[in-house]
Amino acid sequence: MTPDAGTTVDHYDRLLAEHYTWMLGGDVHEVADRQAALLAELGLAGTEDDGTAIDLGCGSGAQTLALIRLGFSPVIAVDTSRRLLDELVSYVRGAEAVRPVHGDIRTVLPEAAEPGTVAAVVCMGDTLPHLPSKSDVRVLLGHINRALVSGGHLVVTYRDLTAELRGTNRFIPVRSSDNRLLTCFLEYRDEDTVIVHDLLHTRTNGSWQQQASSYPKLRLASSWLIEQCRAAGLDVRHDAADSRGMRILHAVKP
Repeated sequence: MTPDAGTTVDHYDRLLAEHYTWMLGGDVHEVADRQAALLAELGLAGTEDDGTAIDLGCGSGAQTLALIRLGFSPVIAVDTSRRLLDELVSYVRGAEAVRPVHGDIRTVLPEAAEPGTVAAVVCMGDTLPHLPSKSDVRVLLGHINRALVSGGHLVVTYRDLTAELRGTNRFIPVRSSDNRLLTCFLEYRDEDTVIVHDLLHTRTNGSWQQQASSYPKLRLASSWLIEQCRAAGLDVRHDAADSRGMRILHAVKP
């Protein structure tokens, strides 16, 4: 890791959490509608008898809201950002529907759910590559398999960063509006890691100010992730890229 590359937790606390919902488009409920449609298409739906779901890396709540709309309850929403968890709670009607957990997705599952009691686990929005190492991914998949009921679902969305971009292609516009502009720059460190540099420009009283922060991300190949799911005991049912370049992986516990 480069000296200027902090941890993901620090990066979100310093820079992204305040602007996270804006990055998604500004309307959490609209994003939740799209996520609910995706999850329903993959065959996820809550039941009266066994509807517990877990949202790993819930952010401001788009996936949590989608799971609630599909009938899952409770939804255990996990994130390292208290600010984003507080924002999520502000969107939820009925406190019993969601259980916010401020914690690390690598360790929370054994503490949050008994083995074989969870109907669905989602880890979406490019959360999985935020883990420190590939070994953490393997351990997490093992925890997920143990938590799921037979026939339980896992849905992961992430970016496959294994193909190295070069030159100016490493500058990627994220979103822009009249008073905010977010661009990221990718620095490929080694075969497993890329350093993401986020450059945020905000305008106040006609003057533009820049904030910059960096953090490491894992380069996860889709073929590798499929292998790890299978090794953890999960049956991969779907793996493809959507129109925006996010890979969607759906696996089921046999």
